[in-house]
Amino acid sequence: MNLEKRREIFERLKAANAHPTTELEHKSPFELLIAVILSAQATDKGVNLATRRLFAIADTPEKMLDLGLAGLMEHVKSIGLYQAKSKNIIETCKILVARHRGQVPQTREELEALPGVGRKTANVILNTAFGQPVIAVDTHIFRIANRTGIAPGKNVLEVEKALMQAVPEPFMHDAHHWLILHGRYVCKARKPDCPACLIGDLCEYPGKTI
Repeated sequence: MNLEKRREIFERLKAANAHPTTELEHKSPFELLIAVILSAQATDKGVNLATRRLFAIADTPEKMLDLGLAGLMEHVKSIGLYQAKSKNIIETCKILVARHRGQVPQTREELEALPGVGRKTANVILNTAFGQPVIAVDTHIFRIANRTGIAPGKNVLEVEKALMQAVPEPFMHDAHHWLILHGRYVCKARKPDCPACLIGDLCEYPGKTI
């Protein structure tokens, strides 16, 4: 796929949704961090249902620690792997208070040093909370990048690096969200909705359902 095709793809995605953002509800970098940790192998809808109640009483690391592990687990027990995630959140809050004055750090290295935070989660925080031009590759983005031919790769890191090279600079900040939403609602894993796809004529996927 050439640069002209890629640029047109993102032009169309932007025209359809000029200001995309995460579907995880949050009002601060801290709330986003907690929501993203909880979202692993869970739906955004399910996370939002839990965090609406949780953030009403614990929207800072200090308040989360006051809530305690048992209290936190009670609020997020509807989410898969909630016990392990809760332990990671409590340990993360301890680190935020002890090392970062209760603030979410703005570097990848510091973020990845937090329990429950890997490269993908760090990229989500850097991009969505702090506006950095990075791309978090989840299963949707990995699928879209390979299926369309925008940025093929054998693993998530390869796809991330390929996207950083392939996405035209003006679209870099929002590319992450456009691709996730496109994968979630149109270019689905089992059966892509090619007839409804606004980039179908640019896509290089040989198995189109059109």
